[in-house]
Amino acid sequence: MSAFLILVKRNIKLFFKDKGMFFTSLITPLILLVLYVTFLGNVYRDNFTSLLPDTLQLSSGLIDGLVGGQLVSSILAVSCVTVAFCSNFLMVQDKVSGAIKDFRIAPIKSSVLSLSYYMATLLSTLIICLIAMGFCLAYLAVVGWYLSFADVCFLFLDIVLLVLFGTALSSIINFFLSTQGQISAVSTIISAGYGFICGAYMPIYSFGETLQKIISFLPGTYGTSLIRNHTMQGVLAEMKAQGIPEAGMKELRDLLDCNLYFFGHQVDLPAMYLIVGIAVVVLIMLYVLLNKCKKQK
Repeated sequence: MSAFLILVKRNIKLFFKDKGMFFTSLITPLILLVLYVTFLGNVYRDNFTSLLPDTLQLSSGLIDGLVGGQLVSSILAVSCVTVAFCSNFLMVQDKVSGAIKDFRIAPIKSSVLSLSYYMATLLSTLIICLIAMGFCLAYLAVVGWYLSFADVCFLFLDIVLLVLFGTALSSIINFFLSTQGQISAVSTIISAGYGFICGAYMPIYSFGETLQKIISFLPGTYGTSLIRNHTMQGVLAEMKAQGIPEAGMKELRDLLDCNLYFFGHQVDLPAMYLIVGIAVVVLIMLYVLLNKCKKQK
């Protein structure tokens, strides 16, 4: 246990000591927030208002609250995974520098070594994502606050769960990397592509039917929906109270990806938690197994 704690402390210290890596990871969610507000805010607002009947008039604050919740959920859903990849690049850098060879010949179990990287990445990513969550909640407080205390608590739980998933996923992918060029390539691909396949950048309904079915198998999609539900639950409840019928609310929740469907069957929130949780456990076990096989080889 002492070796595990020493390695975790060492990895976290090296990550925060690398100012370039740390600030890049921290600034990424903030840049996304600025870009979303600047370029996508009006698009989301126009798409929503075009769906409203002429007889229904909602306040601008309510609409801004809905748009803000959608923007914030997209940012947090993407950041929990992309930041994990940045935090986990220390594992690859140890391969580049040769430090990993010293660890592997030392009397340290492969499982301890692999889990120390995982835990250090988890804690570093969680710190950055919680800071990003604070900025996002401050933004919602400005444009329109409809979150309850329970919503904030569940949002925190969603972020923790999605960071666990992102860390496990990055650990497996980074396991096969060994050069700085590979780090840059993977970072670019993940940053550009993950937001689309998890439904953060574009609503799932906008994809083709075949692609929708493929995306329904990805755990990250359900993580994004969990965050969407808890950032927009309050504002959706207020809209229903102001006169939007139940059928209209269901259609709206479908369009916002608050409701997800697996081959026509709606997936409820407990099932979403279960899907992401099982994915985390399976990925961690696979990651430890890969390291164990590497040690034996």
